[in-house]
Parts: sequence; structure tokens; C-alpha cells
Amino acid sequence: MAEVSFHEVTKVFPNGTTAVDALTCTITDGEFMVLVGPSGCGKTTALRMVAGLEEPTAGAVVIGGEVVNGVSPRDRDIAMVFQSYALYPHKTVLENLAFGLRQHKVPAAEIADRVREVSSLLTLDELLDRKPAQLSGGQRQRVAMGRALARKPRVYLLDEPLSNLDAQLRTQLRADLKQLHERFSTTTIYVTHDQVEAMTLGERIGVMSRGQLLQLGTPQEIYRRPANVFVAGFIGSPPMNLLSASAASGRVDAGDLVLEVPGAPSGELVVGVRPEALRLTTGASEEQTMQLRVEVVELLGHETIVYGSIRGRRVATASTAPGIASLPPERAVVIARLDARRQPAVSETITVGMSLEDVHLFDAASGEAVARPEPLAYPQLAGS
Repeated sequence: MAEVSFHEVTKVFPNGTTAVDALTCTITDGEFMVLVGPSGCGKTTALRMVAGLEEPTAGAVVIGGEVVNGVSPRDRDIAMVFQSYALYPHKTVLENLAFGLRQHKVPAAEIADRVREVSSLLTLDELLDRKPAQLSGGQRQRVAMGRALARKPRVYLLDEPLSNLDAQLRTQLRADLKQLHERFSTTTIYVTHDQVEAMTLGERIGVMSRGQLLQLGTPQEIYRRPANVFVAGFIGSPPMNLLSASAASGRVDAGDLVLEVPGAPSGELVVGVRPEALRLTTGASEEQTMQLRVEVVELLGHETIVYGSIRGRRVATASTAPGIASLPPERAVVIARLDARRQPAVSETITVGMSLEDVHLFDAASGEAVARPEPLAYPQLAGS
């Protein structure tokens, strides 16, 4: 195993596109790190630079204390699992599992032992004589993972390995990956655009956008304390409600929602509340409420997703849709994640409550989170 570090790593392609911009972070020995972000954010390019498939334009990639810029992929002692499986179609499962070991001149007896171990671990024993064309997508991805596991490298690199699978298989293989990492504890860098995969798999998550690392932390840190508007909108499903607001003398006005926040900086802000933080009002004295006009209802069996609207303006980021196109511009969509037993009707007005600790404030110009003064006063609705 080995620690992996990026030191001010930048990658500029010949056409002038900056794919990675001054990336600096460290994946500790044995850690499972997830790089997450939308398509084109630079996460796969960062992974490929660790693998040696791309060379940095500037900065250094370090594996196990050694700068590997210019070192061939073969000599880096890494194993990579690709989105497209990358299996040899003319070879059997057994031959695919053993291929990397044979290339590294591992003794035949040890190859047999390692193949037997990963085959049993990934329930591939009955498939060893089959070729990839005879396997399902999930079975092919297990073979690709097994080939990497059999190598026992210093670092595993996984490039969106579950994106080609259906939802049920993705759930199963996510569980498999967690168990495999707990067993082998090999340094792992996992790249995905799926924030659910990031939250469930990563010991730490790095959120990227436009080549830059915007926030690095544990899943709970990033979920509960997003560093900026982009992270707030990207992590969470449905995404965080983000509303434009203006502040003066401690009064934060977000349309129908008005907060009294002593010490809040005057100027333009963004107010954020997650859908799961909203609930049908209980009448508790400390509960903050607002009325939503129901526009769309999604009945999911275990929960009800309500798309309501209030007077105000929703903030759209690169990772969130602006809302419902048919709404007039003076109304903003607010999404609430409610108990399945309550199924409001379209055009109904419902009252939802929230706790102040679930309210996030961001600077509108920079997008950075605004530190909330303590104690924070209770918010009030306009006209209440």
C-alpha cells in the first residue's frame, strides 16, 4: 500500500483546455477516496495522471513518497478498473484474472492461489471457463475488479466502474466494494459523477468542478457543512433549495421567507435548506414555518417528494436545474421530502417547518459559505 499525493498538479491539453487546475490533496495509506463532480470537471484526468496515462503539465504526482512524473504505468504498481470493463474478449474469465499476474512474471503456483482467492471472493467460481460475451454486465465488472484485486498493487484506481450497470446491480456492487476495501485496505481512488456512490463509498470525498477541488472532507462534513453554493447544490438528492436573498441590519430577505440573523453580513446572499430538512409543521414553538403552493407531487412509496413554490428566486448552479419552467419568474421552486403517509394535492397550500440549524447562508458573489453567528435568531415569514 502507499500514500498518493497531488502537489499543485495542473493539466492543460494541446487545445488549451485546462482539465485540472493546481490540484493539491493527499490520499492517505489505505484510504478509500472518492473524487466526484459533473462531466468535464477533471476527476478522470486526475485519475489518469496517477495511472501514468496522462502526464501533468505542471506539479508533481507522488506515490509512496516517490515522484512518478515520467514513470511508465507498468512501473507504478497500480491496478485500474475502467468503466468499459476492458476485458480480453478472446480469453476466459480465468485467463483474464491471471493475465496481469503473468505479465508481471508471478510464479504459476502463486497465480493459481490468487485467482482462486478472488474468484471465491467475487463468486466467479462457476464462470471461470466462460468468455466475456457469455457474462452479464455485473459479472463482467466483477471480473474486471477481480483482475485488479489479484494484482495486489499499492494503489487501486476505479474510473466510474458502476455507471454501465442497472440500479440494482449498482447497489449490490457498492456493497461488494465496501467489503473488499475493508478486507484488503488498499489505497483506493474512486472517480464518479454519482453523488450517492460518493456518499456511500468514500471515507473522504473530493468535490471537483472546472478542474478545481472545491471541498475535501468526510461525507457527513460535506453534506452538513458545504463550503460553497456548488457543493451545496451537488451533494444531496433532491438537491438543496437555494434561494436568492438580500441582507441588511441582520434581516435576511428571501422573498416569502424572512430571517432575522444578527451579525449576518449586509449585501446579497444565498439561503440554502435541504428538502429533507423540511417537514409538515407540528406546531412546536421553536419550529420555523413557510407556506408552499404545491406544483408537482412524486409518490415514491417510501416517501413523497413535493415541488412547491413561494415568492422568491431560486438559484441555479451547474449541478441543479432552475426549477419548473411553467412557473412565473417571481416564484421559486422549493422541494420538500415528506413522509409517504402525507400526499398533498396539486394546487394545495401546505405549511412546512424547519430548524434554524438546517439553514445555510452563502455569499452571492463568491458562492462561499458565510459563518453563522451564534446564537442565531429564529426566522420569521413575511407577513407572519
